[in-house]
Amino acid sequence: MREACGVIGCVLARSTPDGVVNVARMIYLGLVALQHRGQESAGIVTSEGPASTHFNYQKGDGLVAAIFTDEKLNKLKGDMGLGHTRYSTAGGRDPTNTQPFMVHTRHGPLATAHNGELINAMALRKAIMDRGVGLSTLSDSELITQMLSQAPPRGEKAKPDWGARIRHLIEATPTAYSLVVMQEDKIYGVRDPFGNRPLCIGRLMPLGTANDDEQRKPLGWVFSSESCAFQSMGATLMREVYPGEIVELSPDGVRSLDIVPRPKRTAPHSNAHGDPDDIDHETILLGPPPAFCIFEYVYFARADSVFEGQQVYSVRQRCGRQLAIESPVDADIISTVPESATPAALGFSLESGIPYIEVLCKNRYVGRSFIQPDTRSRKLAVAKKFGALSENLMGRRVVLVDDSIVRGTTVGPIIQLLRQAGAKEVHIRVASPPLKHPCYMGINIPTRGELLANQKPLEELASHVGADSLAYLSIEGLRKAVRQGIVLKNNIPTGHCTACLDGNYPVNLEW
Repeated sequence: MREACGVIGCVLARSTPDGVVNVARMIYLGLVALQHRGQESAGIVTSEGPASTHFNYQKGDGLVAAIFTDEKLNKLKGDMGLGHTRYSTAGGRDPTNTQPFMVHTRHGPLATAHNGELINAMALRKAIMDRGVGLSTLSDSELITQMLSQAPPRGEKAKPDWGARIRHLIEATPTAYSLVVMQEDKIYGVRDPFGNRPLCIGRLMPLGTANDDEQRKPLGWVFSSESCAFQSMGATLMREVYPGEIVELSPDGVRSLDIVPRPKRTAPHSNAHGDPDDIDHETILLGPPPAFCIFEYVYFARADSVFEGQQVYSVRQRCGRQLAIESPVDADIISTVPESATPAALGFSLESGIPYIEVLCKNRYVGRSFIQPDTRSRKLAVAKKFGALSENLMGRRVVLVDDSIVRGTTVGPIIQLLRQAGAKEVHIRVASPPLKHPCYMGINIPTRGELLANQKPLEELASHVGADSLAYLSIEGLRKAVRQGIVLKNNIPTGHCTACLDGNYPVNLEW
C-alpha cells in the first residue's frame, strides 16, 4: 500500500468550555483544506476521553464534503480526534484500507493515521506475522498500529510508555512517513528521522484580530500535514515537527518527547527531551542530512502552505524565474496549466518580460489528473478538465509552463487543444527537472518505464508530445529556488530528497 495523504489531529485545551469548539467540525474543515492531498476516501475518529472504551468514527469513499454530512458529524462526540484524507495506488478501492486505523489494545483503543510509505513494509509485515499476528489489510497503517500495540524491547513499568513505543517504531522503519496517534487523552505527532513527509503544529485560537494572539489563551492544538489547513480551522502555525521528533498534544499543551537521530550504525539512540528546545544538536548533525520530499514544493502541497519557513508559492515563483534564465524562448505570451503551475508561469513572465495571459479555462469540479488511480482515468480527465481561450491564443506563440511532467498523458492533449484553438507555436517549459526514477516514499511514481523522460531522449521529447520546443528546470536550479528562502531555526539542518530526479535515495532500499 503506497499512499500520499493528508492527516489532521486536534486536542482541546482543558480550559476550553464545553460547546465552544466542535472537534469533529474542526477536523472536517482541516480535511477539506487538505483535499488536494487525496480524493479517494476520508475518515474522522474522535474520543470522549480516557475513560471511554471506544472511539466514535465515520469513514467513506469520495470527497470530504460528500462523506461528512451534518448528521454524521453530530455523531462524532469528543474533545480530541484524528482525520485523514487518502490517495492510494495499490488496492486503493478497498474500504478496509480507509484511515484512521483503529484497534483495541489491553490499554484501551488506539487510532493511527499516516501519510507516506514504510520503505521496509515487507520486512515489518513478515516480522509481525512471524509472531503469530494476523493482518487484515495491505495498509501500512495496520503495520504501524500493530507495532505500537506491543511493548518496546527495552520494556515498560506499570503503564505503557507511548513515547518509547513510538521511538521503537521509528528505529524499526527510518522513512518515509508522518504519523498521528491517538490514545487515552493524548495525540502524538511523528515525522520520520529524514523528515521526508511534512507535519506541522498549530494553535487553535479564539476568533479575533491576528495581532493579539499572544494575549489570548489557545482553545486547543492541532497537527496537520500542511499549514494551509490552519486558516480554515481558526488556528495559527506554531512550527513544523522536526525530523525524527515525537510531539505530544494533550489538554495541557504541547510537549516534545524525543528527537530520534537519522540512522547511523555507530550513532546512539537519543534520550527523551522534555523541553522542545532541548535538542541534542551534535547527535543530529552527526547523521546524514534530512531528506524532505522536494516534490512537495513542486506539485503536491497547496501554494499557501509553509515549509521550512517559506511559502510554497514563493518557491514555485522562483522556479519559474530560474527556468526563464536557463531556457529562454522567443514568444508572444506566457501561460500555464492551471493551477499549481501558475506561480511558476508568473515567475517566468516576470523574469523574461513576456506578458502572462491565461489560455486555459479549468473545470474546477474535476480532480487533479496526477492523482487519478489509473492511466485511463488520467487521460479521460484531460478532456473534461480544460477549455481553450481561443481569443487569447489566435496567431500567438505561446510558452506553456507546467510544474511537472510525470507520465506525459496530459501534456500532449493540451498542446493539441491549444493548436486547435489557434496557437501559432506551443513551447513547453517545465518548472522542475525530468522525473526519471520511481518513488518508494508515498508518491505514485512506481516504474521507470511509464515516466516520459525515460521514453525518449530529451531532444526528441518535444516532437513526441507535439510541442515546438520543450525544456526542464535543472536539478541545481530547483535546489537553488528551494534553498533561497529557507529560514532555519534551532540550528536544525535541512536537506531534500531528489531521488525521483537523480536516483539518490536517502536510505538503502530493501527490495
